[in-house]
Amino acid sequence: MMNKIKLSVYLFVTTLSLLSVESQASSVSEEVTRFIQNNLADNAKRNFMWLTGDKKQVSSQILHHPYYKIRAPYWQAKNANRSRSAKTLWVMEEIGKEKLITIGVVIEQQKIQAVRILKFRESRGWEVELPSFTKQFEGSQLDDSKQLNQSVDGISGATLSVRAVTNIARLALYLQTTLPNP
Repeated sequence: MMNKIKLSVYLFVTTLSLLSVESQASSVSEEVTRFIQNNLADNAKRNFMWLTGDKKQVSSQILHHPYYKIRAPYWQAKNANRSRSAKTLWVMEEIGKEKLITIGVVIEQQKIQAVRILKFRESRGWEVELPSFTKQFEGSQLDDSKQLNQSVDGISGATLSVRAVTNIARLALYLQTTLPNP
């Protein structure tokens, strides 16, 4: 009898956990979909940038560790050519202090057009979601040392989250430069 109760409790807790994970995943995908529609309309085509060879090495230098996935998703208008100058939208994740932050970056003509936090999972540092913070990235480009050419003001108490967003912005700009020239 006791084993049946333990099993029932285990199954109940496991089911709740899975529902919570599904709910979080669907809320992230809904945010990504909305972000794509707001920035590329309905004609966006999903592509992937494989992080191998030089891209893997440079990505590791930018992030100070290897990116946790082997490919990075990006979107372009379906009728756009896959080139550096075309408008692209990148969605990548980076750990702030302990948890992943899902970040969207829109790039056109090698400049950041928009940065948006699509899912923030940390207990602190949520201020990086504010437009007053993300607007600082608009117009940023990479310099020769793969740093942003504009400074980004930090947020007291959110240093690791600021660093995560900044590094993903740099990585998206770098990956944009690896697309073929028109």
